[in-house]
Amino acid sequence: MKPLSLLYHVLTGAFLGYKALMLVNNAVAFPRLRPQPPLPDVRVSLLVPARDEAANLRRNLPGLLAQGAAEVLVLDDGSVDDTAQVARSLGARVLTGEPLPPGWVGKPWACQQLARAASGDVLVFTDADVSWHPGALGAVTAQWQRAGADLLSVWPRQRNVTPGERLLTPLAELPLLLLFPLPLLLFPIPSASAANGQVMVFRRSFYWSLGGHAAVRGDVLEDVQFAYRVREAGGRLSLALGQDCIGVRMYRSYPDSVAGFGKNLLAVHGGRRGRLALSFALVFAIYTAPWLWPLPGARWLRLASVAERPLTNFLAGRRRPADLAEGLLGPLTPLLMLPVYRRALRRQVAWKGREYRQ
Repeated sequence: MKPLSLLYHVLTGAFLGYKALMLVNNAVAFPRLRPQPPLPDVRVSLLVPARDEAANLRRNLPGLLAQGAAEVLVLDDGSVDDTAQVARSLGARVLTGEPLPPGWVGKPWACQQLARAASGDVLVFTDADVSWHPGALGAVTAQWQRAGADLLSVWPRQRNVTPGERLLTPLAELPLLLLFPLPLLLFPIPSASAANGQVMVFRRSFYWSLGGHAAVRGDVLEDVQFAYRVREAGGRLSLALGQDCIGVRMYRSYPDSVAGFGKNLLAVHGGRRGRLALSFALVFAIYTAPWLWPLPGARWLRLASVAERPLTNFLAGRRRPADLAEGLLGPLTPLLMLPVYRRALRRQVAWKGREYRQ
């Protein structure tokens, strides 16, 4: 075997072996939420930042209001639709967002205002597109209490309906389930941090000890940065899968997925555009190239490229035939991600009518 071929064989084998190890580890170790009644001795504030979210609130706010929290607050962040009217008519307390200050990203500013108005000992930030099912709040607070967490973050189970949204949206879970070594949360290593802004559960006192969302005011990837700040300050971070308790429909089409992933991808790579190029080269070499050329170990690489998504979906609780059939997209995924990489390379990123410099 030629030296270059041997190097390719060793590197791809090591990368896929690491992913397989993480998948097995997380399948055993990852906490999963189970529905249960709310804890009677915990005062919870459910907090929803909302910008042009009228349609999502109509679907999801009733389930949130039915959880039995002490309060449900919705912040209307300069919406041009009837977000405020819908939230108010359904029974939530609605706050009118203040203008975005210099240096702030929209979502951290909305969350900061919500936290200032909240009265709970536990602050639960959740997005408007997240669905809370019966027993979800009890499951969340029980896991938060069991873990002794200063921050608990939950990955809702994805609900992908149209073929377009299936192309990329399920990739949101892959970094967590295939790359993140969960046991590192047991050690004081701040860089070993992960979080999902769709559901963030804070101990109120610890949240304000960090300054609230002001600690991540300028970060587009504010959830992961907040997790890092929590661990850096000596706080306890816990993660969980939403399973039957909490779900989400993130994007409604392939273009929506491109826009959503495109705003975060550069931050995921530490703001380094060179890392973006290396990242694309890696995934293309592993998942697409073996189908185009007779590379070393091509047979096993082809198998891995179609098996990865079904295995991850199964672990995340998505086990319908259509979910498992997503594996066929594996070899095409790097090509489908090209518009995301191109968007991430821009100096300005747009999201919900606002532009941020990268």
